[in-house]
Amino acid sequence: MLFYASVLGFVLVLALASYRYREMILPHVPERVRSLFPRLRHYTPLSTFSQQVDAGLSSSAFDIEANVRDNDSRVGLDEQGTQEVLEIMRRERVNFDQARLIRHNRILASNGIDPSGMPLDSKAITRL
Repeated sequence: MLFYASVLGFVLVLALASYRYREMILPHVPERVRSLFPRLRHYTPLSTFSQQVDAGLSSSAFDIEANVRDNDSRVGLDEQGTQEVLEIMRRERVNFDQARLIRHNRILASNGIDPSGMPLDSKAITRL
């Protein structure tokens, strides 16, 4: 029984490590194996500001191009957030700023806050 638990733990750790470092592992996976997982074929990390600008993740209100012009040494925007914004842009057919607003409002709603910034909890004290 302990043997099976340790094998299961090893497989779980291996799966989590593979997911975490997928952007480094994926280029080394043969095409035949990648074809078994269609979602992996379309995975392209946007790791730099210039790649994120090329993907349409910039506007006058959220100017990533300034980071490119200033030779910003940081990696880029949050990978999960950029994927969410790109998915909202694709699904809802909105521009970058509208997609950021939709994502932000969803985050607020999941934390019990309405779009104006007021808490939705009836027990919250909003004025004295």
